[in-house]
Amino acid sequence: MLARQILRSKKSRQAGASADLVQFKNPDQAPVFFLDGEEHAKKRRKTQRFLSPKVISEQHYQTMRRVTDELITSFKRRGHAKLEDLSFSLAIEVVGEIIGLTNSNKLSRAKRIEKVLTSSISNAGNSKFGKLKLNFKRLVALSIFYWFDVRPAINERKHSPKPDAISLYIEEGYSKFMIVIECVTYGTAGMLTTREFIIMAAWYLFDDPELLSQFLEGDDKEQIAILMEIVRLEPVAAMIHRRTEEEIEGVTDQPLPPGEKYGIDIRNINVDKNFVGQCPFSIDTSRAKAQKDSGRFLSFGDGPHGCPGWQVALHETRIFLDQLFRTPGLKLEREPDISWNAQLGSYELRNADISCEM
Repeated sequence: MLARQILRSKKSRQAGASADLVQFKNPDQAPVFFLDGEEHAKKRRKTQRFLSPKVISEQHYQTMRRVTDELITSFKRRGHAKLEDLSFSLAIEVVGEIIGLTNSNKLSRAKRIEKVLTSSISNAGNSKFGKLKLNFKRLVALSIFYWFDVRPAINERKHSPKPDAISLYIEEGYSKFMIVIECVTYGTAGMLTTREFIIMAAWYLFDDPELLSQFLEGDDKEQIAILMEIVRLEPVAAMIHRRTEEEIEGVTDQPLPPGEKYGIDIRNINVDKNFVGQCPFSIDTSRAKAQKDSGRFLSFGDGPHGCPGWQVALHETRIFLDQLFRTPGLKLEREPDISWNAQLGSYELRNADISCEM
């Protein structure tokens, strides 16, 4: 398939979010999203310290279960909640542990992170005043985030390193500014996208009692397969971009010329029956095996820039939804509103009200 070949080619480069226009004086301290080639591969290998399957199962599972227990217990006590609040709280805590943001007040940290991430993906339009105003808001939000959340984490890990991202950045000699940028990069990639997917997956389960029964009766593997089918149909990052650095041969009858930018439409590719098999709009947990695919298809990208935290997102979603849907009297009182974030190329779901027996 053309899209997968472009994504996997060593001659194509990251071109999303103006990545191909950003230059860093010291590539060793550049966010992994903006790197390519050996510099990117080297940094990706280092992330295995806190994103490997072993670390996920031995360390992050505990956080996922603990935070889920806390959130569901609070939900049961109150009897109602907004699904986006629960999913975002979970994502902040899980990704926060992976990054190393654990040395500040939990509730205050969540509010500060939301302000930072919201300002980082906001669009100021064409107004010069609007751009200045947005940049000022971003600077203020980043400064507060650094002072109250990142700085305490850095100070703690200078004395007691942990298997998390901030400890790695300190070891690599990152500046404080670059550590903040990395935290925002991982936050955008891990917190915002997981929040949206949890809501979307829950919506599918609320809407299809048969699918919900299959999910609740299935083992971990079956539940993950269902979630992978949902994210195939509803990829959070629906469009990714690559630019050819050199001529790429063997992809089509004619070589792909250098310097061209290609948009990879994940949503449409993931429902192409030539790629995913028959009945592409149905949820079929045997699809991956039939197509000899891992089940990811292009839902998390592919190639060097494939999402490094895709397993984290799937497992925290599985753990949370499994417990949520076992809550007595659970109801979706209001379906979510859908909007589109052009900056991320992603859907946003809001105001999904849920209730349960008190």
